Amino acid sequence: MTRSRRLGLAALGGAVALTCALPVTPAQAVDSPVGTVRLSTEKRIEIVYQWAGASGFQYRSATGGSTTWVDYPGVVPPAHAGPDDLATGTDVVNTRSGSTVTQRHRSTNVTATVTIPAGQTYAAAVGWSVLTRDTAGTLHVLRAATDGTTADLPVTGLPAGAQPTAYVTGGSVAHLAVVYTLDGTTSVGLVALADGAFRTYVGGLSADPEVVFNDRWLVTGSGAIRVDAEPGTQPASYTRGPGHLEAVVGDQVLTGNPDFIPGGTQPALTAGSLVTGTLTTVLSASFGGMGPTLDGGALATAGPSGIDWNIHRITPAEDGSVSTEKVARIPAYAVGVDGLALAGGELFLYGATTGGGYGRFNSFQLDATGRPTGQQTPRSPFLINGTTCLPGDAACPQLEAAGDGRVSYLWTSEGKESVVSTGLDTSTNRAEPTDGDAGGRIPGGSGRYVLYNGGSGTQRVVDFPNGTTGATTVLTRPRTAAAVWGQVLWTPGTTQGSVVGTHLKTGQTVSTVATGAPCTPTDIQAVNTWLYWSCGSTAGVYDRATGRKITVPADNGPARLADGYLLRENRGTHQLLLTDFHTGTAATRTLVQLPYQDWNTGGSNGRWAVDRFGGHIAYLNGTNGEVSIVNSGVPASALAQMEAQTDAVPFGPTISVPWRPVWQLNKPATWTLTLSNSGGTVVRTLTGSTQGAAVRPAWDAYGKDGRRVISGTYAWKLTAQPRDAEGPALTVTGTTTVN
Repeated sequence: MTRSRRLGLAALGGAVALTCALPVTPAQAVDSPVGTVRLSTEKRIEIVYQWAGASGFQYRSATGGSTTWVDYPGVVPPAHAGPDDLATGTDVVNTRSGSTVTQRHRSTNVTATVTIPAGQTYAAAVGWSVLTRDTAGTLHVLRAATDGTTADLPVTGLPAGAQPTAYVTGGSVAHLAVVYTLDGTTSVGLVALADGAFRTYVGGLSADPEVVFNDRWLVTGSGAIRVDAEPGTQPASYTRGPGHLEAVVGDQVLTGNPDFIPGGTQPALTAGSLVTGTLTTVLSASFGGMGPTLDGGALATAGPSGIDWNIHRITPAEDGSVSTEKVARIPAYAVGVDGLALAGGELFLYGATTGGGYGRFNSFQLDATGRPTGQQTPRSPFLINGTTCLPGDAACPQLEAAGDGRVSYLWTSEGKESVVSTGLDTSTNRAEPTDGDAGGRIPGGSGRYVLYNGGSGTQRVVDFPNGTTGATTVLTRPRTAAAVWGQVLWTPGTTQGSVVGTHLKTGQTVSTVATGAPCTPTDIQAVNTWLYWSCGSTAGVYDRATGRKITVPADNGPARLADGYLLRENRGTHQLLLTDFHTGTAATRTLVQLPYQDWNTGGSNGRWAVDRFGGHIAYLNGTNGEVSIVNSGVPASALAQMEAQTDAVPFGPTISVPWRPVWQLNKPATWTLTLSNSGGTVVRTLTGSTQGAAVRPAWDAYGKDGRRVISGTYAWKLTAQPRDAEGPALTVTGTTTVN
């Protein structure tokens, strides 16, 4: 096998975000989790092949650890025919122990034993053949005989005085390469293992040449030569791709693992035809574990990240090119979770997943029951140290999922904080400074609006609107208990127990609610028609739809309001408690016994999260990188629109600048958007699923006939079906303009 090379990729410097300690006792679920996800590193894991033959291969991580065997799907391996049939050696595994080499035909488990004679030392083994060297410098090919003895075939043709410096196995069980020096010159040749004949093919090489070969070609340095070429034939130059020589497959030489990668590009595995000189890309985003297989093929790792990192088998194609087949997925390593948030059926996890000390937000999609669907997906750029951490926080950064596909957190630079929103792509963050404030928290938010409580005593509402690259502070006021839901900010009123709702776009009071609280609330939370208040030792929920006042348990632990229930952590018992009040009567049950090590003594949750947008609960279960999800068991409210951004596109829309409205809903849905002309004819129908709980379509002003529509006013109609099938569909209408 060719040796594995580690590719060094350049990265920006930076410190890793604060990582939480691991709990000493795992969580004990009372309600059985509906699913568990693991936060894994996105860094691609380099592997080493310990054997690769006709039926499969064995590999391990380049950093060590256990080995994994993989069988090729749908492959019929060669039958066992014994050491006299070299071709069946493509399925033979050699294991050496001292002077004994055990040969196992992997598919049949038939074994043979080669005993190395006294005075000979082991050099290499491939298929049914073992290469040794005696004290006089003669090479020998050893094979097991039918009577249990070892047949010894001296190698002929190696120049007198030649000193072997390397023995190289490749894509063949009929040949083995020997690199040697003679009179200060390095050369390479092949031993024909059937008869022991050695032939030098290329001379005048560097001291440590790259050598790859199969039964057709020997390639080294800048030259390639046919194995069956007439003696005296000189190697010809060939067209090669970037990187090192990795294998020869059919008439194609594979190159990869370049020493230098230009910025913004990915390493690739390239094939160069030794017949036509044509270069083609075999696998993009490929590096690390590459090498030949005994049957003349090759293996290579490729994929966009360690989350989708796979081993591909490369074999000759009938047209002279090569074909690839994904044969194994390499499991990613688990990493610690530094923060979690949950909204609209999306579970956001933050951790150092990118390698090199970098953190990133990743997400898992959950179905209507809370079960994970699909794999971990990156949802932000790389992040380095600078996130706000207060004493006792388990989560750093503090996270608030907005329910529209985004998550917000606090960023500190030179002692000054900014509120940051990310999650719609992996290339951009949007930030709003807090005018030098620090030591703050994000107590809540939804959709475009994020609430910020500054350490200075100032409270801000930050707006991250659709269609812009920035953010705006739309309200600054003295810090009090407050909540944002949709377009409304809820704050304490002037009379005891009252809570006032202020429309964030108009600044007008939309509602004043007498919650029945016996104090000015120290905590206010809002979800749909529910308003939660707390005075520390007493707490309640007010239902704005019915006017019901519901008493709920209170203690000094953190509590989070959801749709029809309250989740809180008892800091003394470390129990996660769910209070269901959706019927008007509060009923509390223990959801899970959290790990006893108290990760979180600060003001934020840190080790658990609740989906306020018609969803469920997630918590760190005590295993590194693992988060469990449990169904709340509480029916969600009917589907409703919380806020909409439907402004027309100036001078558009166009293909490059489409109309991108956003309808923020209160829970996930599937949707259909129709656009009709002034005569009522539907010109375009768009469909999709919400991102979180937000509808985010895009219309380029082209009709269903593939032609651009004429300028004018177009009516739109959005119909959304609740994903959980709870309650009726939602229909909203309006107009937009094509210029």
